[in-house]
Amino acid sequence: MQKYLIAGLGNMGDPYTKTRHNIGFLVVERMAEKAGFAFKPSNFGEVCQFKYRGRPVTLLKPDTFMNLSGNAIDYWLKKENIKIENLMVVTDDLNLNFGTIRIRGKGSDGGHNGLKHIQHKLKTTKYPRLRFGIGDEFDNGRQIDYVLGQWGEHEKKTLNERLDKSSDAVFAFIFKGLNNAMNEFNGK
Repeated sequence: MQKYLIAGLGNMGDPYTKTRHNIGFLVVERMAEKAGFAFKPSNFGEVCQFKYRGRPVTLLKPDTFMNLSGNAIDYWLKKENIKIENLMVVTDDLNLNFGTIRIRGKGSDGGHNGLKHIQHKLKTTKYPRLRFGIGDEFDNGRQIDYVLGQWGEHEKKTLNERLDKSSDAVFAFIFKGLNNAMNEFNGK
């Protein structure tokens, strides 16, 4: 039976909860909500496990902080005996306009420290990921403030709908496969 690990990247703790960098957490939280299950503390973070259309799914919010996300993902892949092609990493992307979804089966870290650490731990760039666009509306030298900043009013207006679309995209990956999910949701 195909098992899936969906890892939403972010940082634990109140200062980070509503920041752009935590979009991965928000997407997997929306998935858990739709599935009717809750996260529970576990090794390397909080997890939520359930079956989606007969497929075992583990949602993960690593507590390792963004830059060490690979530790948690590597642990849960091994613990649950999940194939790397059934891993989906959900993360923010400065190079995409706000709310744009881009699903890929492989790729570079694009300067993202969380993806860089995952690549280091898994020893490959060939793992599925969903990048959620957060835009790049910041002044020179203010990237960290922007990424760790809270959503702007214009973003809040459509964030809920974009979370629904992103969670639907990951559910499509689980049930319909990577290529179908890419065709249905990329650029949307």
